[in-house]
Amino acid sequence: MSHRVNDDSSTWETTPPSGDGPAEPTSRFSTSASRASSYEDRSSRSSAYEEDAEPRFRRKKKKQPFWKELLVIFSVALLLTVVIQTFVARVFVIPSASMETTLHGCTGCVNDKVLVEKITYLFNDPRPGDVIVFRGPPNWTGGKEPPNFVVGTLQDLGSMVNLSEPSGTDFIKRVIAVGGQTVECCDDQGRVLVDGKPLDEPYLNFGGGPQQQEAFEKVTVPAGKLWVMGDNRNNSSDSRKHGDPTPADGAIPISNVVGKARVIVIPVGRWGTISDYNPQTGGK
Repeated sequence: MSHRVNDDSSTWETTPPSGDGPAEPTSRFSTSASRASSYEDRSSRSSAYEEDAEPRFRRKKKKQPFWKELLVIFSVALLLTVVIQTFVARVFVIPSASMETTLHGCTGCVNDKVLVEKITYLFNDPRPGDVIVFRGPPNWTGGKEPPNFVVGTLQDLGSMVNLSEPSGTDFIKRVIAVGGQTVECCDDQGRVLVDGKPLDEPYLNFGGGPQQQEAFEKVTVPAGKLWVMGDNRNNSSDSRKHGDPTPADGAIPISNVVGKARVIVIPVGRWGTISDYNPQTGGK
């Protein structure tokens, strides 16, 4: 015969032994305190295991030497610079006065550094009024070859901080006419004519003198090429000067265009956008 008594904190039980012989009751007595003790034992064993295992999960990586971190930072910065300059935009130094006063590039003054954006001409050809940077064809450079990519990039970076001269094979001018159009100078008011119509060129600089330009014969711009001239019209070696062996050879191939000059970035006092006023349509 068995009796069980239950309450909130204990259990007492009497159970007859198996087999013959006198029945001597055995008892099992448990309390909430004993259960708590058992729980604490298990918790302590679990904590001990976690403490033993902790070093495996909290091992710290060995810190890299500073020079290695610096090398990584420099390499990433150089890579980003090359990628951006190749596909997005570049800063060019203006070493000549041919675009005065739109751009400064003269002896005794601070040469402008301009941001040249490349994305526009991936989708559209240059149009009249655009100020562009282009690689000079052989008849512009006297046969001088542009430097290879690595040397050219380093030279451009050096020229931006006045540590080296610009390559000498890149030029900046304003587009006056495109393939298929005729260009000549001048009408009775000294204006350049495109397709027989005088241009409206408010950006021209004559150095305070009379607005007279050197005359040149009528030229038809070959397809796929651009007729370019400087804003400092009488002090610019441009398409008029490089027509060899024929005047039309002074035009430059569209494929040589690097990008469109957008912003003056240095000197700080000349920050601002570069006008792309269309002289054929009065700026429209």
